[in-house]
Amino acid sequence: MERTQRSLDIDPEVKAFILEHKGDLRLCTTCGGPVIVPVEMKGPKDSDIVMQIGPNKLYISKVQAHYLRRIEKHMLAYYERYMEKKN
Repeated sequence: MERTQRSLDIDPEVKAFILEHKGDLRLCTTCGGPVIVPVEMKGPKDSDIVMQIGPNKLYISKVQAHYLRRIEKHMLAYYERYMEKKN
C-alpha cells in the first residue's frame, strides 16, 4: 500500500487541515466527486497511492489519482459538514 506517484499540488488549506487533523485521511470517489474523509469512514485500499504529509498519510484512490492534478479545499467539504453535525 505504500506506493507513491508523481507529486500532486495540494492547496495550503488542505495541507493545514491534514496536519491539524492528526490522523490519516483518504481521498476517494463519491457520486458528487472526489472527497477527503478520515480512514475510519473509508479505509484505504491496497491500490491507493500514499502521500506523507507531516506525520499523517493521505491515501489517494488510484481511480481519482488518474484524473487529479491538484488536491483542492472543496474536497474537504463533506468531512467538514460531517464534523459540524457531529459537534
